[in-house]
Formats: sequence, C-alpha cells, structure tokens
Amino acid sequence: MTGAYIDVVLVREPPTSGEGSPHVLMAFFRSVPIAEAVFTRERLPAGLAGHAHDSIALPWQERAKSRARWTTAGGVEFGTMLTPGTLLKDGDCLALENPPLVIVVCEEPEPVLVATPGSPEQAALWAYQIGNSHQPLMLEAGALVCLDVKGMDEVLAFHAIPFEREVRPFTPVSVGPGHHG
Repeated sequence: MTGAYIDVVLVREPPTSGEGSPHVLMAFFRSVPIAEAVFTRERLPAGLAGHAHDSIALPWQERAKSRARWTTAGGVEFGTMLTPGTLLKDGDCLALENPPLVIVVCEEPEPVLVATPGSPEQAALWAYQIGNSHQPLMLEAGALVCLDVKGMDEVLAFHAIPFEREVRPFTPVSVGPGHHG
C-alpha cells in the first residue's frame, strides 16, 4: 500500500573565490510515506480500520494529480503514487503504513461562476461556449458551473450568459489522461 517518496532539493552555494567561480549544487534527500491506493470509507481494508484518521482539503486540480506531495490538516507530510487518471473525490481515503494513518479527502470550496439555463437547448449552447473557451465545466442539477478564473466572467457576459459568483467544491465533467482541463 505505501512506499517511499524521495525528494531532491538542490541548493546553489555562493562562489567561494573570485568572480566566475562555478556554483556548486548540493542535493538533500528526504523520504515521506506514500499512498498508492484509494479506498472509500465503506471499503477500508480491515487492517486500516483501527488507524488514526486525518484529513486534507484539495481543490479539483490538486485532486486530479496522480503524483503529488501534500501535508494533512494534522501536519503529516506524504506523497501519492496513484493510477494516472485518478480523480480524488470527497470522502475518498488514502492510507499510510508508517505512520499508520487514514487520510480522508475533502473537496476544497473554490470560487466559481454558476449559470442556470432555462432550457436544454440553452444549456447545450452555454456549455459549448464555456468549453470553446477551454474551461472545465461541472454540470449540477440544472446549472452549469465553471471556475471563476481571470476573464471567464467577460466570456460569459460577451455571450449574454447570466451568472452568479459562488464558492463551492468543483469537479468538472471529464478529467483524465490526455484531457487538458
């Protein structure tokens, strides 16, 4: 379930003699525990049920990374080596052996723009306009939700798409290998 994650930090040392001296790069290695699998709370292996629990809140772009290094709310630093294309969802669990820990993933609320179309045809047109702007899109019970990124409000206004600003968890429709969202 877990492995070691090696981090290399390169430090440039100042020259010790006259101008033009080569800079020396020194490497420092530190390992952290690695989570390699995702579990649901309901399907935690029996051996993990007694582990302490911690949490981590991540925005969607971080939840889509298969290889990453993070720190839990309790201050435990760890890495992940998940199957490419894995998207962590709210309530997913990552497990560490040393320290014995179950880390529960929380979807971090993010600034978003919410548009509520009046018909399926309008929803399709608006979704096309948002997608044509190369922005990820979340579909949610009668609403189209996109990240509140620079210029997106202007795109919506240009296409006469009314919207409201909100802060909520965001998970786009499609995230996977080769997808540029």
